[in-house]
Amino acid sequence: MNNSYDNYPSILNLPNEILFIIIKKLSISDVMHSLVDANERFVQLVFDPFYIQNLNITLMTIKSFYQRTFSVSEQVLSNICENILPNIHDQVKKLTIEQHSIKRILTHNYPQLYSLSLVNFKEEILYQHLRDHSALRNLLTHQITHLNIDIQSDEIPKLLSKTSSYILIIILFRCQRLIKLNFCQVFSYRNSFIPIYKLPKTSCTYSSLIELKINVATFNDCLCLLNRHFDSLSKLTINVKKVGYELEKKNNEIKLPKLKHFSLTSFSFIRQFDEYIIPLLHRMINLEELILFLTVIRTDSTFIDGTELYDQVLVHMSQLNKFVFSINTSVFIENNEMDVPLSEDIQNSFIGRGYGQVGSYVHFEPRKPKNRVIDFEEAKAIVKCHIYSLPYQFESFLHLNNSFQGGMFVNVQYLAMTDSFPFECEFFKIISDCFPFVKTLTISNLEPQKKKQHSSTLISFPHLNLLNLIDAHDDYAQQFLVDMNTHLPCLLDLCILYESLETVTNNFTNGATRLYCSKLKGLHMDKAFVRPKHFDEYFLETNKICSQTRNNPPF
Repeated sequence: MNNSYDNYPSILNLPNEILFIIIKKLSISDVMHSLVDANERFVQLVFDPFYIQNLNITLMTIKSFYQRTFSVSEQVLSNICENILPNIHDQVKKLTIEQHSIKRILTHNYPQLYSLSLVNFKEEILYQHLRDHSALRNLLTHQITHLNIDIQSDEIPKLLSKTSSYILIIILFRCQRLIKLNFCQVFSYRNSFIPIYKLPKTSCTYSSLIELKINVATFNDCLCLLNRHFDSLSKLTINVKKVGYELEKKNNEIKLPKLKHFSLTSFSFIRQFDEYIIPLLHRMINLEELILFLTVIRTDSTFIDGTELYDQVLVHMSQLNKFVFSINTSVFIENNEMDVPLSEDIQNSFIGRGYGQVGSYVHFEPRKPKNRVIDFEEAKAIVKCHIYSLPYQFESFLHLNNSFQGGMFVNVQYLAMTDSFPFECEFFKIISDCFPFVKTLTISNLEPQKKKQHSSTLISFPHLNLLNLIDAHDDYAQQFLVDMNTHLPCLLDLCILYESLETVTNNFTNGATRLYCSKLKGLHMDKAFVRPKHFDEYFLETNKICSQTRNNPPF
């Protein structure tokens, strides 16, 4: 190989500090495979201790939004295992590996390793490794203090099997030095949950664990975790799939004095906020940081506002110094006696109580036959209120409607819009400006747009990967799939009714929608179908076509 600097006049004139920044932006597996033999200067940079101590031997390849592989090529893996790891294994402190490379990577000894990430493992394969792989067992038992677990799931975010629950139990028993555990919260798009409350009870104490991140199936799972013997647990970040009525009542009274940081997220509609959530928070008498992301449903009652949060939560937490929240309240009106508060009333309820900056808006929707959100037969209307701390820190923003007040939400990657009044073109321009980095957009609106004349200004969602129109009128497919209306350079997956897709594409012949359809990687529809003429040539790059129901959409 010719290593003359003359062959690299541009890059080798850069100082080491700049080259090092560039290398850190690249995949470490590609860097080691491609640059380690380039010249002596590159070798020194690549083998810098600050670089190789965090070794990620995975490479994410996106086939569709939910179909992603993490394996490096066999050639790259062989080069790393045979030529690289023998020289650096004793300096590695953090290691990320996936199921196809674990056996070869763990043939080496890693005396300084304390952090291990197991990425994109099938449940059964990970369970088998935890039971039979001696090198992995030894690492977990004697060295690992920080552990991240990512389990494969199907396209639809789902409830994982009992195998995942047993994996959790094995980890808790085996990892005697474990301080931090992230179980199924490594990648937010997975959105998979484990059931744990039916697992055998044990008297064992998990004394070392300080921080836990986990997705669980039910509220009882959450209580089960908190009621186990985590003597040192001070930080819990938990995402609960369903907070609903539980037949079996778990203890929700014992105080949790060690818990300092608590984050509770649930995308489900919660009707038992006062019965379940408030008593849980009252147990956390020494909490210093509280994060809540919830959607609450009430009937002929009041919204959750600054006054209620202060009286029911904050006055019980004398040590609290940080409170971050996004709470949607939907109130079903079954009589005509409820006074609907104004947005100003909600906003004023936060004044003088130390909340900092808060955003809010109130929205009124009359009951309509097509409005599936209102599922109470006697409800005459629904009134919605969204309150959130600012700057907005969550990656998701739910139930956005036409009363949205605007703002800048740079952290949001998942956005769900729902209303019984139509979303017009101008409103989507506002949304694209307010949510510049959104990757997943779900629109639930069965009302046709009234202003069909689209603006001359092109609306752009430059990072959008997944568009869900399963519960949307055909007009919104027209809005987003016609390339002259909306710019979607990164769109990977589309969820849509077959009839809507057939209509907007004019039976798969419409040239105005061909650009985005031809680049789709995944197509999710409400039913199975026989591919008509022109279908395959219209969806040239689509490698995954599946049917979903409205009750089980892929988001």
